[in-house]
Amino acid sequence: MRLFKTRTLASEECKKGKVLVNGQPAKSSRTININDIISIREAPIFREYKILDISEKRMGAKLVPDYILEITNENNLEMLKLTKLANKHNRQQGTGRPTKKDRRELDRMLDAVIT
Repeated sequence: MRLFKTRTLASEECKKGKVLVNGQPAKSSRTININDIISIREAPIFREYKILDISEKRMGAKLVPDYILEITNENNLEMLKLTKLANKHNRQQGTGRPTKKDRRELDRMLDAVIT
C-alpha cells in the first residue's frame, strides 16, 4: 500500500522501527493481508491504518483511500496537529535544531496543552 511517497522512504522507516504491522516491527518485504493494522510513527503519535483490500498493481496516491482506512484516534490526531503547529510557529525556518532551553519550553507548552 502507498503510505509513503517512495519505496525508499518506506524502507528507511521500516529499518528505523517506525512501522508496525499488527503491533510487530515490520520489514520492508513483509506481506500485508486484508484486515491488518499498520501503525506508522509520526512524532509524537502512531497513525493507524486498516487494510480493506489489496491491489495487484502499484497505484497513485489518489486511489489509496479505496484500499485503506485511517483508524487513528481523534485525540491523537489533534495532538499531532497541535505539535506541528507549535513546531512551525516557535522556530524560524532554517535556524537549525532547538537548543536545550528551546526544547524544555516546547515540552512545557505541550504538557500544558495535553493536561
